[in-house]
Amino acid sequence: MAAGRARRAAGTELYRELLRVYEEGKKSIPEHPYLFENDVEICLFGRGCKSPIERFWNGSSMVYILQKADHNEGGDPMEESKSDDAVYASELLPMESAGPVALSVRRAKQLISLYTMAQNPNMTHLKTSELAVLPPLWIRCDGSDPECTCWLGAEPLKAGNKITGINIYMVTCNGPTADKTCFANLEELKMAHKVKHHSSIVTTKGFAQYELIRAAAIEDTIVESESNICIDITWNTVDKILQPPPLTAAATLNISLESGDPRSPVYPLYRELQFLLTLAEGLKTGVTEWPESLESKSAFELVQGFLTDLKKKLDGYCISGNENETENIKSDTAAVDSSIKSIFSERGDLDFAEQLWCKMRSVSSYQELVECFTLIIKSLKHGEVQPWIHQGSSSLLSKLIQQSYHGTIEAVSLSGITPVQMLLEIGLDKMKKDYVSFFIGQELATLTYLDYFISTSVDLQEQVHRVQKLHHMLEIMVSCTVLLQFKHENLFPLTQTCLKYYKENPLNEKHVFQLPIRPALVKKFYQNDHPEIWKVDISSGHGQKEVKTTWQVSTSPPVEHMTSNNIGLLCDSTVNGSTEERMYFITMTNCSQVHFT
Repeated sequence: MAAGRARRAAGTELYRELLRVYEEGKKSIPEHPYLFENDVEICLFGRGCKSPIERFWNGSSMVYILQKADHNEGGDPMEESKSDDAVYASELLPMESAGPVALSVRRAKQLISLYTMAQNPNMTHLKTSELAVLPPLWIRCDGSDPECTCWLGAEPLKAGNKITGINIYMVTCNGPTADKTCFANLEELKMAHKVKHHSSIVTTKGFAQYELIRAAAIEDTIVESESNICIDITWNTVDKILQPPPLTAAATLNISLESGDPRSPVYPLYRELQFLLTLAEGLKTGVTEWPESLESKSAFELVQGFLTDLKKKLDGYCISGNENETENIKSDTAAVDSSIKSIFSERGDLDFAEQLWCKMRSVSSYQELVECFTLIIKSLKHGEVQPWIHQGSSSLLSKLIQQSYHGTIEAVSLSGITPVQMLLEIGLDKMKKDYVSFFIGQELATLTYLDYFISTSVDLQEQVHRVQKLHHMLEIMVSCTVLLQFKHENLFPLTQTCLKYYKENPLNEKHVFQLPIRPALVKKFYQNDHPEIWKVDISSGHGQKEVKTTWQVSTSPPVEHMTSNNIGLLCDSTVNGSTEERMYFITMTNCSQVHFT
C-alpha cells in the first residue's frame, strides 16, 4: 500500500514537472535543465534545436531528454545497489564535466513506468486535472544490462486530443568495428521482428546519409567551422544491409554553412563585411577597433590620389592608367576566384561614394578618418570635383554631393560619431548593391523580394544585420555553385527557401537549409564513399498499431554519453596493410506497446 502510494505520488510529481517544462517551452525552449527527485535532469528540445536522438529518431518536433543530474546530493531514492555489471558500466562513463551522464537502465525503466502511468487517462486517482498530451520522452541509459541499452523512449499514441496508448522504444549500441560480418543479416532482422510482434507481413524502408562537403584542413591548419553539406536519401524496399540507394529514391540536401572560410571565393567580400560590422559596433559602443591596414599606402593617400585624378579629369587632362585604376577598384571590391566569375562578376558601376569606400576601408585611426572626410568635403565645397552618385542613397555624404551640384554645402561637424556613421552609411549602400546585383543578375530574386533586406526604413544597426543575412545567402549559393556545380534550376528554389527563412528569423549560420533534389544530381560526390549513416526500418501493422524495428550503422558515435571499448571514439582499423573505417551499429525496437482501454 505504502509503496503504491509512493509510486503514484512520484508519477504525479513527474507529470507536473514535465507539464511545467512543456508549458514554458511553448514560449521559449529552457536553456537550463530542471531537476526531478534530486537525481534526474529534464531537458526539453524543440524545433530548431539539435537533438541528441536525431541520429536514430525523427518523430515529434518537441522531445524530453532525461539524464543523470550533475549534482546528485541525495543519491538515487528509487535505486537499489547495483550489480557488478552495472558498477563496471558506470566506471566506463565519462566524468560529469565531460558531458551528459546516463542513468542506470533500472532507473530509466522506473521513469518510463512513471511517465506511462502519468499519461494514462484512466489513472484518475493521480489528480492531474485535465490530462495534457506530453511530448515523447527519451532517457539516456548507461548500458548496464546484457543488451547494452543506451536509450529508452516512450511516445504517446493519440486519437485527436485523447491519449490511447504508449509506444515504448529500446535502443542498443555496439562498436566500433571494421568487421562487417558482425553486422546483422536483413532476413534475420525481419524474422526477429515477425516473431516479436506476431506479424506475418513486414515492409522495409532504407535511409542513407552522405557528407558531400565538410570542414577540412588547409595545409597544416584546421578551419574552425561547423559548415557541412550532406544528403539524406530514403527509399522503399531494402534488399540487403548497406544497399546503395537507388537513383529513384527521394533525397534532401541539408546545408549548414558558416561564413568566413578563407577558401571561399567570396572571402574578400566577407572581410569587407567584417569592416562594416566593426564600424557598426563602434557606432553602438563609441569605441572603434580599427583594423590593421594591409595596403602599402594610407587611406588618406589613396583618397587624396583619387580626388586629384578626378580634378584632373574635370580640368580636361588625359590621365594615364585610368583604366588600370578602374580595374584596381573592381579587384579591390570584389576579388573573386575565376571559377565563379560567371555567377559573381565584379560591378563596373561603382559611383563616387562607393569608390571612396574602397579607398577608406584601409583607414587605421579615427584621426585619419576625419582627415579623409575633411579633404573630401573641401573638394566638394570648392567645386574641384563634380562626382556622380546612384539615385536612392540617403547617406549624409550623398546629400552633400547633391548639394554640391547647386554650389552650396551645409556645414558638417566632423566630431563624435559622425565620421564613423558617414563611412558606415556609404559602406552599407555599396554592399547592398553588391548583393542585389548578384541575386538579380543571376535571376534568383526580384527587387521586390529583396526589398526587406535593403530597406532604409529601419535603423543602421538593423540594416547591417540584414546585410549579414544577404552575405550568408550569397555564401550558400556560391558554395553550391562551385562545390556541387548547381545550376539555376536548383539555386532558385534554394534562394527562395533562404529568403523566406531570413525574412522571419534572425541571422543563424547554424541553421540547416533543406532542398529536395534528385540523387543523380550529386551522385558523383558520394558514389565511391561509405555513408555516414545507413539504416533500415522494418515495420508491420497500420496506424496506431504500427510497430517498427530500426537497424542502423554509422561512422561516428551515435551515443555521446557512453565511452568504452565497445562504444567509443571513431578510429581506423588496419587490415592486410589497408585502412578501413570502423563503424558503430545500433538497433531501435518497439519493445512494447501499451494500449489504454
